[in-house]
Amino acid sequence: RLGDILVGHVDTIEGLCRDAGDAAGARPEALKARLLTQVEELLAATSALPEERLAQEVAILASKADIREELDRITSHVAAARDLLANDGAVGRRLDFVCQELNREANTVCSKSGDAELTAVGIELKAAIDQLREQAQNVE
Repeated sequence: RLGDILVGHVDTIEGLCRDAGDAAGARPEALKARLLTQVEELLAATSALPEERLAQEVAILASKADIREELDRITSHVAAARDLLANDGAVGRRLDFVCQELNREANTVCSKSGDAELTAVGIELKAAIDQLREQAQNVE
């Protein structure tokens, strides 16, 4: 029965990872619109900003906001958790380690979040990981 509960938590984490990817998919347009507004305000207050400097700043902001790498690692950790749960041996400590890694990635997703929807998904993701970790401590 505990195995079913653990698999359910892993399923929830996997679903939330997809939700985070969907929320992040809409972010480039929102980031672009917000940046354009800020640049217009900046240009109105100061002299012209060189085009290539603006392009560099946009690239830096886009790179900082990109969570694809974190989502890929969460997907990989979910697969590792599924593999552990499919084995019959003592998996409690290894599953706890996977939970630590999942939590690290979820924290990064939340720290990179620039909008409420992605932050909400990130918080749900962290809660689901915590629930998995609590149950993993009952396994040995």
